Amino acid sequence: MALVEPNEEQFHASDTGGQHCAAIRQVCLRYKQRRRRIFKLLWNREEEEAVSLKTQAVNMCDLQDVSLHIHDRIHSLRSMLDLAAVELPQNKIKKLGQELSVVGGLLEQFEKCVGQQREQLRHLKELEESFKENVGGVQHMKDNVPAHMPKKRGPANGGEAALKQDEAAQQQPVRKSNKSCIRSMDVITMPEFESIPQYMRGRVSYDQMNTAVQSINTAVTAKYKILHQSMKTLNNHTRKLHQRFKEQETKDTKGQNFVVEEDIREFSKIKVDKRFQGILNMLRHCLRLRELRGGGLTRYMLL
Repeated sequence: MALVEPNEEQFHASDTGGQHCAAIRQVCLRYKQRRRRIFKLLWNREEEEAVSLKTQAVNMCDLQDVSLHIHDRIHSLRSMLDLAAVELPQNKIKKLGQELSVVGGLLEQFEKCVGQQREQLRHLKELEESFKENVGGVQHMKDNVPAHMPKKRGPANGGEAALKQDEAAQQQPVRKSNKSCIRSMDVITMPEFESIPQYMRGRVSYDQMNTAVQSINTAVTAKYKILHQSMKTLNNHTRKLHQRFKEQETKDTKGQNFVVEEDIREFSKIKVDKRFQGILNMLRHCLRLRELRGGGLTRYMLL
C-alpha cells in the first residue's frame, strides 16, 4: 500500500487556527523521518546482498582451484601406479642401475667438493679476521707516529756478515775524522725518557725534550756550516760568528762538535730558560752530551 504525503498547502489554505497548523506540521515531519529510515534500511540490505554474492563467487573460484589440484594429484598417482605395474626388461633395469650408480658417484664427489669449499671458506674467514687485526694495528701505528723518530743504528742486515764488518772496522787503524762531517744528537726514545728520574723530569714531556734535541741539532748544523766555509764567502755577520766560534774552541774541543747557549739563541727558536737547563741535565743523564766549562763559558759537547 503506497503512502501518500499530505499537502501542507491545503492545510494552510484552511483557516482553522495556529494550533491546528502546528500539529499538521509535526505529522508531516514524522512522516518524512519515517520514510528516510525505510529507504536507509532498504539500501543497507541491498549492499549486504551484493557483498554476500561476491563472497560466494570468490569461494566458488577457490573451490574450483582446489578441485583441479586434487584431480591433478590423483592423475599423477594413477600414472605412477601404471608405471610401477609395467615389467621392464633385464637389460633396461641393468642400464638404469648403472646410471644410478654413476649419479651416486657424482653426488659423492659433489659432496666432497662442497666440504672442501666449506673448509676453504672457513680458512678465508680466519684470514680475513687476521687481516682486519693487522690493518687495525697498522692504522693505529699510522695515527700514532711519533714526531721524532730515532735514527737507525748498525747495519740493516744482521747476522755473521754484520759481525765480520764490525770486527774489520775495529781492526782497521783509526783515521782522522772528516772536518766537513757534522754530528747530530739522536732523539730520545721512550724507554730512555722513562728511565729518567721523576724529580729530574718534572713536568717536561717527551715531545718537549725531543724538540730541544732538534733545536740543539739545528744550532750545531748552522754553526759548523759557517766554520766549514771559506772566509772569502762570508759576509760581515757570519765572519764575526766564525771568529767567535774559533775563539771558543780549546784543546779539549778539538775534533768535537759543541755549542753554547748563545749559539742556541742565535740559530733556534727555543727559549733558553730554567726548563731548558733542566732538559740539558736530562740529556746529560741520557749520555747525549756533556758539559765542558772554561773561560766563563759552558760548552755542550755532543757525544
